[in-house]
Amino acid sequence: MTAVQEERTTEDLKALAERAGRELEDATALEILQWAAETFGNRFCVTSSMEDAVVAHLASRALPGVDVVFLDTGYHFPETIGTRDAVEAVMDVNVITLTPRQTVAEQDAEYGPKLHDRDPDLCCALRKVKPLEEGLKGYQAWATGLRRDESETRANTPVVGWDEKRGKVKISPIAKWSQEDVQTYVTEHGVLTNPLLMDGYASVGCAPCTRRVLEGEDARAGRWAGRSKTECGLHG
Repeated sequence: MTAVQEERTTEDLKALAERAGRELEDATALEILQWAAETFGNRFCVTSSMEDAVVAHLASRALPGVDVVFLDTGYHFPETIGTRDAVEAVMDVNVITLTPRQTVAEQDAEYGPKLHDRDPDLCCALRKVKPLEEGLKGYQAWATGLRRDESETRANTPVVGWDEKRGKVKISPIAKWSQEDVQTYVTEHGVLTNPLLMDGYASVGCAPCTRRVLEGEDARAGRWAGRSKTECGLHG
């Protein structure tokens, strides 16, 4: 039975994740993704915020035609949507766009306008967390672009770990990379990046909740600035 066809129990997947996290800690990002491709086949996908296409590009080398899942929250910068469209056009990947159950107008009608200002956690839950949970149902493993150097909340990110919330293997192949490593890869391979990264944004999320970073701030400081919130709920 191939990895594509093989069914595994939750206990099997969890044990697999914990073992791989130890064994692949010193592996390269490409080796980690090659392991994912060999282990999960088409039950593996990459998620991308379209801040850049580094992990999608790496994954396409390990598994040509890999599914790249993008959450269209309805609040993205035009540059982010443009990056998604460019990735779909030029890379050997299958871009899958997920959307929330409600449009922004429908959400405004039910919860009131600018929910992101009044209750950003609920807004993220409705427009990011729930759509991703639905979109990942057919997969056993998913990859992210999380890096340990991005913020204190991500400092202990394993290269392969267990996503308890969704019951899936969670792979962060560039967890050990620095921003310099990312830029080197982008330059060497001509990888697409969001134009906003050249305009003072170090991390790109939804437009109402993202600002440019100031000198000396960490990469995530421009997200939900002025609030205690540091994550949207996708990663804790």
